[in-house]
Amino acid sequence: MTGIAGLSPLLLARWQFGITTVFHFLFVPLTIGLAFLVAILQTIATRSKSADYERLTQFFGKLFLINFAIGVVTGIVQEFQFGMAWSRYSTFVGNIFGAPLAIEALLAFFMESTFIGLWIFGKDRLSPAVHTATIWLVSLGTMLSAAFIIAANSWMQHPVGFRIDHATGQAVMTDFWAVMTNSTFISAYLHVLAAAVLTGATFMLGVAAWHVRKGNDTAVFAKALKVAIVVVLFSTIATLFTGDSQARLMTKQQPMKMAAAEALYNTTEGASFSLLTIGNFTGAPVFQIRVPHVLSLMATGQWNGTVEGINDLQRADVAKYGPGGYAPVLWVTYWTFRIMVGLGFLLLFLGGIGIWLMRRGRLEVSRRYLLFGTAMIAAPFLANSTGWIFTEMGRQPWVVYGLMFTKSGVSPFGTGYVATSLVGFTVLYSVLAVIEIRLMFTVGRKGLAPVTVTDGATTDTNRPLELVY
Repeated sequence: MTGIAGLSPLLLARWQFGITTVFHFLFVPLTIGLAFLVAILQTIATRSKSADYERLTQFFGKLFLINFAIGVVTGIVQEFQFGMAWSRYSTFVGNIFGAPLAIEALLAFFMESTFIGLWIFGKDRLSPAVHTATIWLVSLGTMLSAAFIIAANSWMQHPVGFRIDHATGQAVMTDFWAVMTNSTFISAYLHVLAAAVLTGATFMLGVAAWHVRKGNDTAVFAKALKVAIVVVLFSTIATLFTGDSQARLMTKQQPMKMAAAEALYNTTEGASFSLLTIGNFTGAPVFQIRVPHVLSLMATGQWNGTVEGINDLQRADVAKYGPGGYAPVLWVTYWTFRIMVGLGFLLLFLGGIGIWLMRRGRLEVSRRYLLFGTAMIAAPFLANSTGWIFTEMGRQPWVVYGLMFTKSGVSPFGTGYVATSLVGFTVLYSVLAVIEIRLMFTVGRKGLAPVTVTDGATTDTNRPLELVY
């Protein structure tokens, strides 16, 4: 069925969910990462009674709260789509998908909200130790919230702990513990947590680098810069490690997705990995730069491991599920996979060079690194977005892998209804994006609160540094 300009409700519904999901996921990793880092800063401030770390806690705490507020709004709007544009999908998976979502709202979200309130209004009413504990509980709440959401998504990638009620045609949960210990969930959750901490640390690094370069409270922001660099290095290593293990699990559970990541048509032993492809993705590119055996290592962990190709997988899926195309859009999976992985190694370089400069005592005066660090703020957001696009687009044509096609989950609405909500959501999210960017930029550029006077004296933390190349 087609409507406006030949566009189908299915296509518009997919665009709508894709836009709102990617937009919402811009805020989620930063919320998780900043909550964790603010908790670290406050812990250092409490233990050392350092005014500098207290000021850093307040500064990055404000940025965290702005991002948290916008993230909550976009998340609530996003969930409306399940009943609006994807009612058939919601009917099929509601008995399973609804459980982790309900627990996320009742446990994790209320936990975050409660302890955020205590953290904001309890600064002068709670003891320093209890007040510090509240921000750690906020951080724990953000991580628990992500856990239940990813558990629901992982069930779509690898359904477990269920049966099909043939009377109603619905999937019914039979083992909640199986859902929460799904191998796909454990792998994806560890990867998302590592990437979230990396996102928060890169953001902190970039903001601190900007202020150091501008000579604003240089001695204080240099402390935040050093903390962020250490976290960037270790969280990048964790992200790459968990991503590698996730790739091998994905190859076992969704082999078509791995084949699509390389546009590999024929089953190959010792498969190479292409860094760059020029031309189409029909199996006959114009030009490629390839690295021998790397795809086999990624997919199987073995130098000469066998990676199944699209052609063989397509034939197997047709035999199992019936006629149809079972390969996703190859240019999307190919390039999103490379952007995600490439940015991961670039962030590893950011952390590694930062540690090297710290050891040489040149971090605060290296203009090139400070400029590079500020520019890299965008890198984890782009990596997170392309990673999710690859994960979701690579599963197509399934909305629940092996159980329900995406085309079967859309609501029975006309094109006009979906087009109207698509325009409405896009306009709303665009307005929220402008508000978020403006608030973050204004607060981030303003810098630290004034120095607190203690015993009639203050410390000059705004000494200019000579920047060198």
